[in-house]
Amino acid sequence: MLDNPDNPNCNLEIKFVYPRKYSDKEVLKNLQRQFVSSYFGENYEQLSPEEAVRKYTDDYLAAYKDLEEDYKAEVAKSDETPVGSWFSYYEMSSDDIAFTNQDDIISYTVSFENYTGGAHGAHSYNNHVVNLKTGKPITEEEIFVDNYQDNLARILVDQIAKQNNVSDAKELENIGFFSVDEIFPNGNFLVDETGITYSFNEYEIAAYVVGVTNVHLPYKEIRYLLRDDSPISQLIEN
Repeated sequence: MLDNPDNPNCNLEIKFVYPRKYSDKEVLKNLQRQFVSSYFGENYEQLSPEEAVRKYTDDYLAAYKDLEEDYKAEVAKSDETPVGSWFSYYEMSSDDIAFTNQDDIISYTVSFENYTGGAHGAHSYNNHVVNLKTGKPITEEEIFVDNYQDNLARILVDQIAKQNNVSDAKELENIGFFSVDEIFPNGNFLVDETGITYSFNEYEIAAYVVGVTNVHLPYKEIRYLLRDDSPISQLIEN
């Protein structure tokens, strides 16, 4: 800040993996747009991957520099109280391919960690499943039968209870989870050859100390909720 290396600074780390080659050029465009949008946000989705990285970096640095007046004001009124740590921001992100099935499906996770002042940083894990035949996201509605939400919610809650070694799901509320009656499928899922894994991020269904909750649902346990003609039907049959 203020062009002084002794003042607070920011650190940005981007590890962006994206598809560069594909047999179908139109699908490749859709894939790259999907990867850019899921990583950097919808405001960047019309940019090429290289352009998105450059613009996001420039925007992040510009937003940090905009804090300089706030920093000077805090220093002026803080007497001897150090405020540097409040303005020492960082952001680290990456995307990791979790599963790919030849020319049909790819699953990946965008991991994000940042600090913008306060007691602690924030973490998130956002999952995406893409149809490699179209380059477009695969949604819950394409995978599950109609009116699946309530049944799937019960399965998710039961599995979370099992993972936390409680016999009654309501007991989860004693160890940091919010109301179990409000846990529902959130669209944040991965698929692989064994099943579907949901991720619930910090503060979504539980207190910060609980962290992210990952819930793996084997296909055999949710088979009655899955469409026979879904984009992942080949995985289910296998």
